[in-house]
Parts: sequence; structure tokens; C-alpha cells
Amino acid sequence: MALAPTAAGQKLAERVARASDVADPRILAAFAQVPRGAFLPAELQHRAEEDQALPIGLGQTISQPSMIALMLSALDCAPRHRVLEVGCGSGYVLALLSQIAAEVFGVERHAELAERARDTLSKLGVTDVVVQEGDGTLGLPGHAPYDRILVSAGAPAIPDTLLAALAEGGRLVMPVGSPDAQILVTCERDDKGTLHYRAGASCVFVPLVNDSTPPPREA
Repeated sequence: MALAPTAAGQKLAERVARASDVADPRILAAFAQVPRGAFLPAELQHRAEEDQALPIGLGQTISQPSMIALMLSALDCAPRHRVLEVGCGSGYVLALLSQIAAEVFGVERHAELAERARDTLSKLGVTDVVVQEGDGTLGLPGHAPYDRILVSAGAPAIPDTLLAALAEGGRLVMPVGSPDAQILVTCERDDKGTLHYRAGASCVFVPLVNDSTPPPREA
């Protein structure tokens, strides 16, 4: 469902364009249409227009908007694409993706965040997004293959399970590296099934963990 642009969203879109040099009109329109404040805790909603990563609880963050724009630009979504976001957290990026892709799926290992994301998306009228609780390293194999996969968490390598879920001609974007120094990596599968990798911007994301890692607790 297409959302209407807001003044706050337009201001954020302009800030994102300046900070990231992303000029794709569909990506910038999505930032103008999706109210970032709706995905933030009440005490942080006044900071929605800042180009900063902000905490959303359980040791997780809502990513810096300009970095999200770089990831979406690398992802290169078309209106026909089926997209998976791994580590969807608050649901903000899912909402952005819903404005530029055909089908959007999200997986989040924290049940509380997954439920919160579903509730926020529903309140905004974004009903064509599927959010499931699960191990992000496994993705959502029941809905595979995907034309595009966005991983909003970092790891030393891209999990084979996520690469296996990538359709022919598909593309995956993920932060790869150590916990405190990562590179945004784009991986493409060509029509012969060969994977091609390209390095992008430096970044730091929360870690991608599996079900054997206990979730953090609120202080």
C-alpha cells in the first residue's frame, strides 16, 4: 500500500539525499512516505528526522537513514521483486521496501520486536508485508526464492542458507566483517548460478546471531 508523503518525511528524505548521495527517486519517495517516528520508542520520536541510528530495545537499533538508503540503492529493487529483510527489527525498512517492491517478507529473532513491527505496520495500513519470528541466519525458506535479500545485521560471512534462497538473477546486500568493522557487500547470482561479490561502504551493524545465541535482556 502506498503511503502519503509527510512534511517530516520529506525533510528526512532531503537529509538522506545530501548525506548518502543516493538520488533514486523511488527510494527518496519512500523515505518521504514512511513516518520513521512511528517505529521509534515514544521517548525518541522527536529524533525521527535525525540521520542517526537509534535504540529500539533488546540491544537492537533502527539504522541510520543514510546507510539504509545506501543499502536500498545497492539492492536495486524493481516493482516486481520479492524481497526478504533479515533482522527486520522495528519494521521501518520493511515499510520502505513495501513502497518500492511487490512482495516483502521480514524475519526477526526477537518475538517482542517482531510483534511490535507487525503492530506498527498494521496501524500505518501497510498490510502487504509478512513478518515472522525466526532465526535470521536461516531466512524464511518457506517463501523462497527471493529476488532481493537485505540483511540488516553483520557477520563474518554471508550464511549459505541465505545465498541458497537467492533467485537466479537475484541480489543480496549484507554488512560483512568483524563486530566493529564491516563492509557492505553486494552478492549477485547470474543466470548460470555463479555468485559475484562487490564491496561497498564501511559500516557497523548489530551482529547476526542464530538461535544458539541467547538474546540480550533489557537493563
